[in-house]
Amino acid sequence: MRRGDRLFEIIEILRRAKGPISAQSIGDELGVTKRTVYRDIAALIGQGVPINGEAGVGYVLEPGFHMPPLMLTPDEIEAVTLGMLWVQTRGEPELALAAEKLITKLEAVAPDKYRTSFLQPTVSVAPVDQPQEVLGSAAIRLAIRRRKKIALTYCDNSGQRTLRVIWPILLGYRDTSRIIAAWCEMREGFRYFRTERIIEAEVLDDSIPQRMDLLRAEWRRETDAERKRYEDGL
Repeated sequence: MRRGDRLFEIIEILRRAKGPISAQSIGDELGVTKRTVYRDIAALIGQGVPINGEAGVGYVLEPGFHMPPLMLTPDEIEAVTLGMLWVQTRGEPELALAAEKLITKLEAVAPDKYRTSFLQPTVSVAPVDQPQEVLGSAAIRLAIRRRKKIALTYCDNSGQRTLRVIWPILLGYRDTSRIIAAWCEMREGFRYFRTERIIEAEVLDDSIPQRMDLLRAEWRRETDAERKRYEDGL
């Protein structure tokens, strides 16, 4: 857990507590040592958070303390809005709805003077045609999260169809297409599959026999090596 996140969690723990709570109890909940809690409490007090107490007794948060509203600059709001508009026009219905909900949540917690920036954005994204997919992107993302293999019939650039079993790693979004980065059992290597070229597909019950973080790290190493080979050849 990042220190900033931990400081926020300490405030939340103190807010929930009915009385003084010890550094040991806070540390147990966060999975850190008492010494770390002591340092974090001192940092929060130094930032003006009204915490009373001392080591060995316990800590309490004074009543009436409130976290400041989400502070966003106009540029940050436009960046978020642009990203959400892109997802709404390029993502599948599930992600488009999630983007709409996220904008609503951000609008609700943003300072009053910036809320009109969400209602009347200064940025826009042109709509595009969605790719026709046999296996929806939502199912692909779920397979990645659950580390499940996918069996598919794929049509390559030349029109040849092949049966593949892949270990999906990432789903890349383009303006008018989506691409799966995956380990291909048939090719015994990393390959890329355009979703609109998948003729038939099924998410299997078989789990990917490797940790996802290790598989992605291997994919990135090979991608970086391939990029370097290409640059060296120019």
